[in-house]
Amino acid sequence: MAKPFYLTTPLYYVNARPHIGHAYTTVVADCLARAHRQRGEMVFLLTGTDEHGEKIEQAAKSKGISAKEFVDQTSDTFRSLWKGLEISYDHFIRTSDPAHQLLVQKVLERLKPQLELGSYKFWYCVPCETSFGLREIDAAKPLCPQCGRPVSQIEEEDYFLPLEKHRAWLKGYIQQNPDFIRPESRRNEVLAMLTDELPALCVTRPKERVPWGIPVPFSPKHTTYVWFDALINYISALDWPDDGKFHRYWEEAGAIHLVGKDIIRHHCLYWPVILHALEIKPPKMIFAHGWWLVKGEKMSKSKGNIVDPQAVVEAYGLDAFRYFLMRDVPFGEDGVFSEEALVKRINSDLANDLGNLVYRTLTMLEKHTGGKVPGGKPDARISSQIQAAEQGVWVGLQQIAPAQALKALWELINHANHLVEEKAPWTLAKENRRLELEDFMHQLADVVRALALLLWPFLPTAAESIWKQLGYSGKLSAERLPSALSAHIPAGQQIQKGKPLFPRLQ
Repeated sequence: MAKPFYLTTPLYYVNARPHIGHAYTTVVADCLARAHRQRGEMVFLLTGTDEHGEKIEQAAKSKGISAKEFVDQTSDTFRSLWKGLEISYDHFIRTSDPAHQLLVQKVLERLKPQLELGSYKFWYCVPCETSFGLREIDAAKPLCPQCGRPVSQIEEEDYFLPLEKHRAWLKGYIQQNPDFIRPESRRNEVLAMLTDELPALCVTRPKERVPWGIPVPFSPKHTTYVWFDALINYISALDWPDDGKFHRYWEEAGAIHLVGKDIIRHHCLYWPVILHALEIKPPKMIFAHGWWLVKGEKMSKSKGNIVDPQAVVEAYGLDAFRYFLMRDVPFGEDGVFSEEALVKRINSDLANDLGNLVYRTLTMLEKHTGGKVPGGKPDARISSQIQAAEQGVWVGLQQIAPAQALKALWELINHANHLVEEKAPWTLAKENRRLELEDFMHQLADVVRALALLLWPFLPTAAESIWKQLGYSGKLSAERLPSALSAHIPAGQQIQKGKPLFPRLQ
């Protein structure tokens, strides 16, 4: 069987519409999934929505509708956006799905002997739906360490999972597996959390306080804590523990979770401990990327600086948006979003470099060889450049560094543009050096063919357009790397030149 590859985004909380931060994680996940499919792997890309909790109920009440009506509407906005961004997910899970709810209840039953019922005091941030121990927050300045908003001190009777007895194991596991939490700065942040005694994790909430949640099977007075509910999606989507899917993707492949840096506490501390208590191995990797800032500030509704990904796509195009997200900042660091920076990337990288190379190649084929690819001899230097680009792209993507992968691909583009100026096909035509002209035009068409193949995970629409303009009728998604790169474009193939891929913007 093909090698399995399991990749997840976080479940997105449906209290508000999706923004650029949601799109960022999901576009990178889609790019990785496409690249692994392109290499013949059996990919399972999971995304979805987190739909329970106190904040959801508050949002629904503000709109005068039921919580179920609210989550149905908001979940659809995420699904609609992913379609518009060409996200090739394999499963979209909702925590309101009956199958997920049943599995969460099964997990609670399995953990029941380890849970403790008691009355506890803790700090709680409703916007983050996160609890903190009394010693983790300064009572004189009770603010959430994650979002900076006020927290409330709560005392209630709940079921708790003790975390402290797992602390030594988790700390040792992180130290022994340097790639478990990435980048290194997040790994160090989690290790710092493990220097002090860990408070118990609340896994339930009183039903009278939080009725919108999964019922606890052994306590009618409680519903499931929203973060516990949401984290279980990573195994409920694989039908744990009975299905072969769980063995294939979790045990054999190992899960790779892509998350934002604001939820590392839940994914890098709570989640491994929950799995350890269930005697399930941890995920293979948790990669926590940075934030997109606007004018140096984190996006928030209160500041009115939320970037709507749909509006950006409508204004500048899907591929330009995807390219900017993956190229402008190393994955893991914070980035600054501005339309000026986006336009600069479009004009420089996409219009001047990529678009110009494709358009001028097709134009010269049209002008000098009647729109047909001529026969010609392969050039060892060009073949070497294509191979180096493929290796650079794959290494970058395996390291979850899409900006690095794109940089390697642009080295091929820049090299090809330089060769056009050096070889000057227009001069070869003028001097009637026909064999040299045909050799070079065939080699240039091969470069453009390779670019379509290598671009597809990043810019699927543009890549498919290049493929069609080169005269191919089949789907680019059916091609497999790296073997497809060793083939050459057939002599005599009729090109179908279209419009420039990325017109320059003013």
